[in-house]
Amino acid sequence: MATASGAPPPAMDEKARRTRDLLASFYNTDPSAAAGAGVASPASLARPSPTAAPASPLDSINSTSFDPENYMNVLVQQSNLEGLLQRHVKMAAEIKNLDTDLQMLVYENYNKFISATDTIKRMKTNIVGMEANMEQLLSKITSVQSKSDTVNTSLFDKRENIEKLHRTRNLLRKVQFIYDLPSRLNKCIKTEAYADAVRFFTGAKPIFEAYGDTSFQDCKKASEEAMDLVIQHLQEKLYSDSEPIEARAEAVVLLKQLNFPVDNLKSNLLEKLEDCLLNLQNESTQASISDISKTFRAYLIIFPDSEKRLIELAQALFSNRYETVRENLKKRIPSTDLLAMLRSLWEDATAIDEVIPEAALPAFSLETTRDIIRQHIATAFLHLQSEISDALVRTHSTSNEKLEELQLQNAMDTIKIRVSQGCIDLLQEFHHFIDGNTELLLKLRDLIIDWVQEGFQKNFQKLDRHFHVLSGRSKSFPQESSALDSVQIDKVPTVLVLMLAQLCVYIEQTTIPKVTEELASSFSGGGARSYEYGPPFVPGEICRLYRSSGEKFLHHQYINMKTQKISKLLNKRFTTPVWIKHKEPREVNMFVDLLLLEFNGVVSEVKQILPGLIRRHRHSDSTGSTTSSRSNPMREDMLNRSNTNRARSQFLENHLAKLFEQKMEIFTKVEYTQESVISTVLKLCLKSLQEFVRLQTFNRSGFQQIQLDMEFLKSSLKEFVDDEAAISFLLKEVNNAAHERCLDPIPLEPPILDKLINAKLAKIKEQNPNMQ
Repeated sequence: MATASGAPPPAMDEKARRTRDLLASFYNTDPSAAAGAGVASPASLARPSPTAAPASPLDSINSTSFDPENYMNVLVQQSNLEGLLQRHVKMAAEIKNLDTDLQMLVYENYNKFISATDTIKRMKTNIVGMEANMEQLLSKITSVQSKSDTVNTSLFDKRENIEKLHRTRNLLRKVQFIYDLPSRLNKCIKTEAYADAVRFFTGAKPIFEAYGDTSFQDCKKASEEAMDLVIQHLQEKLYSDSEPIEARAEAVVLLKQLNFPVDNLKSNLLEKLEDCLLNLQNESTQASISDISKTFRAYLIIFPDSEKRLIELAQALFSNRYETVRENLKKRIPSTDLLAMLRSLWEDATAIDEVIPEAALPAFSLETTRDIIRQHIATAFLHLQSEISDALVRTHSTSNEKLEELQLQNAMDTIKIRVSQGCIDLLQEFHHFIDGNTELLLKLRDLIIDWVQEGFQKNFQKLDRHFHVLSGRSKSFPQESSALDSVQIDKVPTVLVLMLAQLCVYIEQTTIPKVTEELASSFSGGGARSYEYGPPFVPGEICRLYRSSGEKFLHHQYINMKTQKISKLLNKRFTTPVWIKHKEPREVNMFVDLLLLEFNGVVSEVKQILPGLIRRHRHSDSTGSTTSSRSNPMREDMLNRSNTNRARSQFLENHLAKLFEQKMEIFTKVEYTQESVISTVLKLCLKSLQEFVRLQTFNRSGFQQIQLDMEFLKSSLKEFVDDEAAISFLLKEVNNAAHERCLDPIPLEPPILDKLINAKLAKIKEQNPNMQ
């Protein structure tokens, strides 16, 4: 259905439309107005818009132009019996609903009409008699107004007279005050009530300006003389250092009220303030800062234009106090003391900031505190490195005799404790910086954690470089400890190198895991560094660094130094005599004693520094086993052959044995144990001995001397190493090399060999009775 304007009607709830139609029919209103936009008028139905579709008769049941007969005809034509029955049931339900709604509307409106009727009746009852009361009130108000006018008229003259007398009395009081002013001022001067004196004089000043040259000339003169004395006393108070700042500020205010030129005093007062701050700059008590705060506040009130100068003084004060803290850092103060000073300075800066926020003291304090804490952490690591260096340098500077008496094991244990416990002590000390809950420490917590982790990273790296300097592998840097100046790199003792190697192992396996665990438990977080720099502490990198350094110190330095020293001794032994003219051997050569002495020195150092036990193989009957193997009948029968055939046969046997001998691994990886180091040194020395033998040419006696020396070493070296097979193999190689380089390789007879070895053993036992 279209509206009169041709637009489609808005969507409307069926129940709302039905209720509206019921109300319209009940109150007999215009059906077209009640229908609104939802029901079309007959005129609009008669003139449908060109665009609107013709309305169906079945849809016009709610319109005013409803035709029942037409509706029934259309309904019968368009619906079957079942449809008609459904439409009947639906229409009956709608009729019932409409009746119910109409009944409810009637009941609701009826109750409202009854309530309105009762209200109107009550209003009529209450209004009765109100007009009489209002008329009576109006008459009384009129009577009161007339009587008030009569009283005002009768008292007018007297009121004027009273006001005139009151003005005269006030004037007389003022005149009396002027005459009494000099005495009042003198009394104020005696009681030091200068504020009252200024108040009295400024109150009388307008009168003096008007009548001071005539009626009150004497009073004016006496008052001005008294005020000159007041000004003098105020100036004295202003310049007095014993006066509190509040009294001095009050004096300036009073002088300003008297129009005294106080600006001339500002420079002098600021100079006094600066001197006062210099006296207080080394104090951090709350009382001192409270006085300074009050002073600044008073000066800002007295001299508002002095703010810039006060800011400079405040910044200078805190700069000097922080510089004092920096000086204390050179004394290696504990973290608790440093933290107490920084916390006090932060609180003082916050207090001053409340008075002069333009000075930005909290920001300055935060920046300076950050630098101081970072410097303190760096200094602590530097002291730890210095302590370790001093301990190592003292070991280095000790003479060889003292080294034997020093008990290297105790010295090594002391250095290990200093390294490990020193790191733990630093962590405990730095923990105070992140434990506090003050605003200052909370702002710096992440930075402190990064600084501590980065400090350990750099400390271990610097310590590694320091170890290389002590060992002579690299040159010292200008920033290294001055203790290195006394170190002569070309005379670095081997025991120091061995200690450095073992210390590297200890740091890698013990110290770094402890430090890593403590950092993870107490110094986790951080992240203030930029991601491009990576994590501040990388334990894996430090472990690799010390593992590499330890291997260099042990293998490339200590073992090489010992081997070179012994090799020089062997080289001298084999290049000095003429082996081709060597005499028949009478005893074991002296170089064997020197070689064993050097080995004993290596064993003594290694035993005290490196872990592991050296198993001693003491053979009281050491010659017995060799004798039995060399003196059996079959062996003697073979050795009774001719010398030429025996030498040729032995030469062939040696070469055939080499061909069928199983390959033996002589040089293995060096471990940080006593057995591994001593075995490696001994093998390298024997290998050098083999090379020296290959460079010589021997006669029969020279070859026999080598045979005798190697046989004695075979029994003696068993006391130093467990790898007897490798040592026997190398000694055999030396004998083979001498055999190859000999012109007449006839070995010594076993009985003679045993006799010479036993004589050497007896001589050694005679020289050392305590020897087993």
